[in-house]
Amino acid sequence: MRIIETVEEIKEIKKGCVLTIGNFDGVHLGHREILSTAGQTAKQKRIESVVMTFEPHPAAVLHPELSPGVLTPLELKKHLLGEFGMDYLLVLKSTVELLALSPADFLEQFLVKNIQPSVVVEGRNFNFGSGRAGNINTLQQLGTEKGFKVSVIEAKEIKLSIGQAVKVSSTLIRNALQQGRVDDAAVALGRAYRLIGRVVPGAGKGRQLGFPTTNLEPGRQIIPAEGVYAGFVEIGDNEEQVCKTYNKFPAAFSIGWSETFGSNNPLTIEAHILIQNIGQLAGKWMTMDFIRRIRSQQKFRTESQLSAQIAKDCEKAKNILRLI
Repeated sequence: MRIIETVEEIKEIKKGCVLTIGNFDGVHLGHREILSTAGQTAKQKRIESVVMTFEPHPAAVLHPELSPGVLTPLELKKHLLGEFGMDYLLVLKSTVELLALSPADFLEQFLVKNIQPSVVVEGRNFNFGSGRAGNINTLQQLGTEKGFKVSVIEAKEIKLSIGQAVKVSSTLIRNALQQGRVDDAAVALGRAYRLIGRVVPGAGKGRQLGFPTTNLEPGRQIIPAEGVYAGFVEIGDNEEQVCKTYNKFPAAFSIGWSETFGSNNPLTIEAHILIQNIGQLAGKWMTMDFIRRIRSQQKFRTESQLSAQIAKDCEKAKNILRLI
C-alpha cells in the first residue's frame, strides 16, 4: 500500500478508482466491512483502490476540549488499513481551512478535481464537510452530478456481554473501554484493543513485591478503566515495529494510582509479563492487548496482602490466556 501525505502526490492515483473516506478510528468491524467492499469492488473492476483518512481527528482541531480519545494512533491505523490490500492510503492533514469546506467544495476540491473516483464506498452514517453538513444522501446527489456511483454499507451489529444488540461505532468502543469492558470492545473491533507506548521506568514497587512490571508511557490513546486485566504484550524497537505481531507474551496488566503506597501517585500503566527471560526492555516500545478484566482496583492495608492478591491475579490471567 502506497501512503500519500501531500495533495501533490494525489496525481499518482489513476482516475476512476474506488474510494472510501473516513477517520477510521479503531478500524472496527463496521470499517472493515466498508474497506472489504471497496477492495473487492476494485478487484472486480480491475481498478485501483484508495482509502482517505484524516490526521489528527477533526474534533482535535475544531474543538480540542471535546476531542475524543484516540483508539488507533496513525502508525497502527496505517498497519491495520494495509491489511485490506488497498493500493493507496491518502492521509490528509486536518486543518481549519480543510474542515471549513462545504460538502460540495470538499468533493469538488478532492474528489472531482484530483482523485476522480468511479465508485465511492461509505457507511450509512457517513458525514462530511463543514459542520458535518453533508451526509450519505448529499454524497449520492453530488455523485449523480459529478459522475461517480455511491455504494452504501449498513452498520454492523454485535451482541454485548450483557446480551444487548447494538450497532458498532467508535463511540461505542470508547465507552466500553472507559467502563473496563475490554471484551465488548474486542468484539466490536474484531481484535483485542491495543495500547501502544514507550517503556518507561517505574517506581520499582512491583519488583519489591516479587512481581516486576514493565511500565508504559501513556499517550493520546484511550486508556481502559482502572483495574487488573489479562492480556498480551508485544515488544519492539519502535512504534512501527510493535504495530505488527511477531511474539506475543502473556501478561497481567494493572492500571491505577497505586493507592496502597499512599495518595497523590501518578496513574501507572504496567504489565507483569508471565514468562521469564524476555531480555532488556529499557528504551523499547510496548503494546498491551487487553483480553479480559479480572477485577477493579482496591487499596490494601499491607504490602503482603497486595502481594498475595497479585499472585491470584496472575493465576487468573494465565488461565484466561490459555484459552486464547
